[in-house]
Amino acid sequence: MHELKDLMSRNVKVIGPDMSIQEAAAQMSAGGFGLMPVGTAEEMIGTVSDRDIAVRAVALGKGPDTKVREVMTSGVAFLKESDTVDQAVKVMSERQVRRLPVVDENNKLVGIVALGDLAIKSSESQPAAQALTEISKP
Repeated sequence: MHELKDLMSRNVKVIGPDMSIQEAAAQMSAGGFGLMPVGTAEEMIGTVSDRDIAVRAVALGKGPDTKVREVMTSGVAFLKESDTVDQAVKVMSERQVRRLPVVDENNKLVGIVALGDLAIKSSESQPAAQALTEISKP
Protein backbone atom coordinates (compact mmCIF):
# COMPACT_ATOMS: atom_id res chain seq x y z
CA MET A 1 0.00 0.00 0.00
CA HIS A 2 1.34 3.42 -0.96
CA GLU A 3 2.09 6.06 1.65
CA LEU A 4 1.04 9.61 0.83
CA LYS A 5 4.67 10.79 0.71
CA ASP A 6 4.95 8.74 -2.50
CA LEU A 7 1.87 10.33 -4.09
CA MET A 8 1.52 13.90 -2.83
CA SER A 9 2.63 17.08 -4.52
CA ARG A 10 5.49 18.69 -2.64
CA ASN A 11 4.97 21.93 -4.53
CA VAL A 12 3.04 23.69 -1.78
CA LYS A 13 2.89 27.33 -0.78
CA VAL A 14 1.19 28.83 2.26
CA ILE A 15 -0.67 32.12 2.01
CA GLY A 16 -1.53 34.58 4.75
CA PRO A 17 -5.10 35.18 5.93
CA ASP A 18 -4.85 38.91 5.22
CA MET A 19 -3.85 38.44 1.59
CA SER A 20 -6.52 39.52 -0.89
CA ILE A 21 -8.43 36.87 -2.80
CA GLN A 22 -7.12 38.43 -6.01
CA GLU A 23 -3.53 37.80 -4.84
CA ALA A 24 -4.47 34.28 -3.75
CA ALA A 25 -6.11 33.56 -7.11
CA ALA A 26 -3.04 34.88 -8.93
CA GLN A 27 -0.76 32.59 -6.90
CA MET A 28 -3.08 29.64 -7.52
CA SER A 29 -3.05 30.34 -11.24
CA ALA A 30 0.73 30.75 -11.40
CA GLY A 31 1.38 27.58 -9.39
CA GLY A 32 -1.40 25.46 -10.84
CA PHE A 33 -2.88 25.04 -7.34
CA GLY A 34 -6.53 24.33 -6.61
CA LEU A 35 -6.06 24.64 -2.86
CA MET A 36 -3.64 26.56 -0.66
CA PRO A 37 -3.09 26.28 3.08
CA VAL A 38 -3.66 29.52 4.99
CA GLY A 39 -1.36 30.52 7.86
CA THR A 40 2.33 29.71 8.14
CA ALA A 41 4.31 26.56 7.44
CA GLU A 42 4.29 25.92 11.20
CA GLU A 43 0.61 26.65 11.84
CA MET A 44 -2.24 26.23 9.41
CA ILE A 45 -5.46 28.02 10.32
CA GLY A 46 -7.43 27.00 7.26
CA THR A 47 -7.39 26.37 3.56
CA VAL A 48 -8.66 28.32 0.59
CA SER A 49 -9.63 26.71 -2.67
CA ASP A 50 -10.46 28.06 -6.08
CA ARG A 51 -14.03 26.99 -5.32
CA ASP A 52 -14.04 28.98 -2.05
CA ILE A 53 -13.08 32.09 -4.00
CA ALA A 54 -15.73 31.47 -6.66
CA VAL A 55 -18.60 30.44 -4.37
CA ARG A 56 -17.92 32.39 -1.17
CA ALA A 57 -16.66 35.57 -2.78
CA VAL A 58 -17.40 36.11 -6.47
CA ALA A 59 -20.89 34.58 -6.39
CA LEU A 60 -21.80 36.84 -3.46
CA GLY A 61 -20.44 39.97 -5.14
CA LYS A 62 -17.39 40.38 -2.93
CA GLY A 63 -14.56 42.36 -4.49
CA PRO A 64 -11.01 41.32 -5.33
CA ASP A 65 -9.70 43.07 -2.20
CA THR A 66 -11.66 40.71 0.07
CA LYS A 67 -9.33 39.07 2.59
CA VAL A 68 -8.65 35.34 2.32
CA ARG A 69 -9.80 34.89 5.94
CA GLU A 70 -13.34 35.91 4.87
CA VAL A 71 -13.71 33.04 2.38
CA MET A 72 -11.34 30.34 3.66
CA THR A 73 -12.38 27.08 5.22
CA SER A 74 -11.41 27.02 8.90
CA GLY A 75 -10.63 23.93 10.92
CA VAL A 76 -7.93 22.27 8.91
CA ALA A 77 -8.16 18.56 8.24
CA PHE A 78 -4.79 17.16 7.29
CA LEU A 79 -3.02 13.90 6.73
CA LYS A 80 0.40 12.59 7.73
CA GLU A 81 2.84 11.76 4.95
CA SER A 82 3.03 8.21 6.34
CA ASP A 83 -0.76 7.75 6.00
CA THR A 84 -2.00 5.30 3.41
CA VAL A 85 -4.32 5.74 0.45
CA ASP A 86 -7.12 4.11 2.47
CA GLN A 87 -6.66 6.61 5.30
CA ALA A 88 -6.70 9.50 2.83
CA VAL A 89 -9.85 8.17 1.19
CA LYS A 90 -11.55 7.90 4.58
CA VAL A 91 -10.75 11.50 5.57
CA MET A 92 -11.62 12.90 2.13
CA SER A 93 -14.92 11.00 2.15
CA GLU A 94 -15.83 12.13 5.68
CA ARG A 95 -14.95 15.76 4.95
CA GLN A 96 -16.26 15.66 1.36
CA VAL A 97 -13.09 17.28 0.02
CA ARG A 98 -10.85 16.50 -2.93
CA ARG A 99 -7.58 17.92 -1.56
CA LEU A 100 -5.87 17.93 1.83
CA PRO A 101 -2.63 19.29 3.28
CA VAL A 102 -0.01 16.72 4.31
CA VAL A 103 2.32 17.15 7.30
CA ASP A 104 5.43 15.33 8.47
CA GLU A 105 6.00 13.71 11.87
CA ASN A 106 6.65 17.19 13.35
CA ASN A 107 3.36 18.51 11.95
CA LYS A 108 5.23 20.68 9.45
CA LEU A 109 3.47 21.18 6.13
CA VAL A 110 5.23 19.16 3.42
CA GLY A 111 2.67 18.77 0.64
CA ILE A 112 -0.85 18.49 -0.68
CA VAL A 113 -2.59 15.32 -1.76
CA ALA A 114 -5.46 15.46 -4.21
CA LEU A 115 -8.01 12.86 -5.15
CA GLY A 116 -6.43 12.83 -8.61
CA ASP A 117 -3.06 11.90 -7.05
CA LEU A 118 -4.69 8.88 -5.46
CA ALA A 119 -6.28 7.82 -8.73
CA ILE A 120 -3.42 8.56 -11.14
CA LYS A 121 -0.24 7.87 -9.17
CA SER A 122 -1.53 4.93 -7.18
CA SER A 123 -2.18 1.49 -8.58
CA GLU A 124 -5.12 1.37 -6.18
CA SER A 125 -7.75 3.26 -8.18
CA GLN A 126 -10.72 1.53 -6.54
CA PRO A 127 -10.35 3.47 -3.24
CA ALA A 128 -10.11 6.74 -5.16
CA ALA A 129 -13.27 5.88 -7.10
CA GLN A 130 -15.03 5.11 -3.80
CA ALA A 131 -13.86 8.43 -2.33
CA LEU A 132 -15.18 10.32 -5.35
CA THR A 133 -18.56 8.65 -4.86
CA GLU A 134 -18.63 9.67 -1.17
CA ILE A 135 -17.33 13.19 -1.80
CA SER A 136 -19.91 13.79 -4.51
CA LYS A 137 -22.92 12.83 -2.35
CA PRO A 138 -25.21 15.77 -1.59
